[in-house]
Amino acid sequence: MLQIKNLSFTVNDDSAGKEIIKNISLEIPDGKLIVITGPNGGGKSTLAKLIAGIEKPTSGQILFNGEDITDMSITERAKKGIAFAFQQPVKFKGIRVLDLIRLAAGRKLTIADACVYLSMVGLCAREYIDREVNSSLSGGELKRIEIATVLARKSMLTLFDEPEAGIDLWSFGNLIEVFRKQREEIADRSIMIISHQERILNIADKIIVLGSGEIEKQGDRDEILPGLIGTPAAVKNCQGVTEGV
Repeated sequence: MLQIKNLSFTVNDDSAGKEIIKNISLEIPDGKLIVITGPNGGGKSTLAKLIAGIEKPTSGQILFNGEDITDMSITERAKKGIAFAFQQPVKFKGIRVLDLIRLAAGRKLTIADACVYLSMVGLCAREYIDREVNSSLSGGELKRIEIATVLARKSMLTLFDEPEAGIDLWSFGNLIEVFRKQREEIADRSIMIISHQERILNIADKIIVLGSGEIEKQGDRDEILPGLIGTPAAVKNCQGVTEGV
């Protein structure tokens, strides 16, 4: 279980500080798929980065399975079982896709095993398994490869920051099925997704609405989603998903 207690994050903006996250407290239970949504600039990505250890909070506490991880680095948190998929994936010059998936999994996967994860995100394994993870790949391809590596890790808590960004419509539908399947298999693990997409909100166990750095509402999907449909927090019909890679 992830517990966040009175978490705040302030950045220096010229001579004054700007509070991005404002005294947030929440719990992410095991075995649940949680979606965080809300208006742009509301602090969603910042909250995910604070949980992953990319940013450090100004105040407050983060507990993971009862252990205080507030001052731990991103590497230490990864070893504890927290994985993070960036909104803009990182390039790894000189590393093949196969090597990256094996590295993420932490075990010697066969080529067939690695290809399964690529297929899950809509990539033809034969065309990508030996490709180098560099600028020769499009943003959409990099995004899907990163999601494949995160799935291969099978972490206790996996954070996805707008996984639909840069994904074509066919692959987005495939990705929904991946998340749906993961949701059915995460008895002792949790998934947190930052998204505006209604199709992703529809598979959530719990929805958290974040605005202006504060939790505006949270609850079970059936309780929260009806009030979001048609608002900026939930974009219908996969708007914002690109038509191509």
